[in-house]
Amino acid sequence: MIRLNPVKSLIELRDVWKNYGGSEVLRGVNLTVGEGEFVSVRGKSGAGKTTLLKIIGLLENPDRGEVEILGRLISRLGDNERSRLRLQAIGFVFQFFNLIPSLTVLENIELPLALAGVKKHERLKRARELLDYFGLAHLAGRFPETLSGGEKQRIAIIRALVNNPKIILADEPTSSIDDENSQLLISLLKGINSERRVAIVLTTTDLYERLPTTRDYILKDGRLQAT
Repeated sequence: MIRLNPVKSLIELRDVWKNYGGSEVLRGVNLTVGEGEFVSVRGKSGAGKTTLLKIIGLLENPDRGEVEILGRLISRLGDNERSRLRLQAIGFVFQFFNLIPSLTVLENIELPLALAGVKKHERLKRARELLDYFGLAHLAGRFPETLSGGEKQRIAIIRALVNNPKIILADEPTSSIDDENSQLLISLLKGINSERRVAIVLTTTDLYERLPTTRDYILKDGRLQAT
């Protein structure tokens, strides 16, 4: 198991560049996120927001620049170490839920724990506790296709929490649900952020949406600008 040293900055990006097909998607991005911060990154579709989250989430490598997650310089880690760090420290909430249709809600929530090698009884215990905590225990045996969009996204958030991550990366989490469920989702994330001190980085295409964030940025022309 990777030792997660106590650090003030959970995420550090320094002069990060990324090129796709000859186009510079990220151009010298700098970002620092500390424990308990709630950060938004706003920008139009195609601005590079998902790429930025993939780099923070150790799913992509930058072409240039340095990335530190929980004080560990990512360029010095092998693939297995990166995978372990991702499983232990980072939870993902995707735009289109990414729930596995052949698994029940409970099994979907268990999945990150299974990948981390947690024993079955402990997986069930933690998954059920989270469902109970968020008042969704009645959905445990249901399959994703029977859920509403808001229910799917709340289950996706619970799945992101099940490994007790230090960081949650939420990629346009409200874009596939209605306004009422969007407000519920943002309130849920805010509660997680304040109660559990989980750092959250959320992306959105809405440049004017009011969010309970500690800092807000706009990603435009490959550059991250504070607002």
